[in-house]
Amino acid sequence: MKRKIIRALNFFVFLTIGVILLFLAFKGVDFNTLVDDLKSANYYWVGLSLLFAFIGYISRAYRWKLLIEPLNYNPPVKNVFYALMFGYLANFAFPRIGEISRCGSLTKSDKIPMDSLIGTVLIERAIDMVVLLLLLIVIFFAKIESFGLFIKENVLIPISKKLLSTVDFSIFYWLIIIIVIGAGIGLFYYFRRKFKRVKIVIKIRKIIRGVISGVKTVTKMRSRSAFLMHTLIIWLMYFLMTYVVVFSIPATQSLQPIDGLFLLVIGGLGMAAPVQGGIGAFHWIVTMALSLYGISKSDGLVFATIQHESQAILAIFLGAFSILMLFINSRRKRKNIR
Repeated sequence: MKRKIIRALNFFVFLTIGVILLFLAFKGVDFNTLVDDLKSANYYWVGLSLLFAFIGYISRAYRWKLLIEPLNYNPPVKNVFYALMFGYLANFAFPRIGEISRCGSLTKSDKIPMDSLIGTVLIERAIDMVVLLLLLIVIFFAKIESFGLFIKENVLIPISKKLLSTVDFSIFYWLIIIIVIGAGIGLFYYFRRKFKRVKIVIKIRKIIRGVISGVKTVTKMRSRSAFLMHTLIIWLMYFLMTYVVVFSIPATQSLQPIDGLFLLVIGGLGMAAPVQGGIGAFHWIVTMALSLYGISKSDGLVFATIQHESQAILAIFLGAFSILMLFINSRRKRKNIR
């Protein structure tokens, strides 16, 4: 009961943050004008964007499968895809829970140890973070006078201030922390043999070993070139699904490919915010980014809304479809066992 209450509170806290950001993004915008602009948008480009996104999802499923194979498991690509989309759907309930959910789904469908799958997901996320940082560096120097200033004022400075505020301790506090950590390490070594026999410690060690084995799969892949190829395809599709949407409304049609890359990175930072599906955070930061080009807040929100909501609808649809297919496959397996 207590766990359910905590989950419910977490859900409403994250949702509240998203709603607040959404309110700030739409504050002062004429709703009727916004609706009219959304209606007049060219949805051919939106459809093309969804196609690119779908190709990216398929390529991501293949890439994840390449990481799973060194664990001596060979799940069908369709099951990997269903698990992946189920994870995306779960992110609309709780931020970042999708990573755990997709591992749990594949564990249930193909009996692959969940701790090892978590290790493969950690590798995936680490590689994608490196790609995102590289793209951030590219756009920072490509148009440093505009992009660099925006990133500095809206990304780097806020992050650095947050980090500095968390380490604003006096020497006395640091001394206490060092003493506590030292005492903890000393007690651990003194009682380490007893700790090893405790059930919860045994379980934690098993989980850690499983995660490490999952992380090590990157060194045991049968085809690193295929992994690299799929990584390139994934990010190319992400770029294309972002850039083609600029042609859907007149206000953004003059944007160049480098501008599309800028919107991809900024939008990615918005989606990484601790709110369900990037709701609010994506709209706010993309609208601010488009203001660099003299695009009004109203037009910026039209673009952000089309981009975010079209991708959200696709993810929800594919996630719901995946749940249905996982359920059907599970019933078939049970019938075959009987």
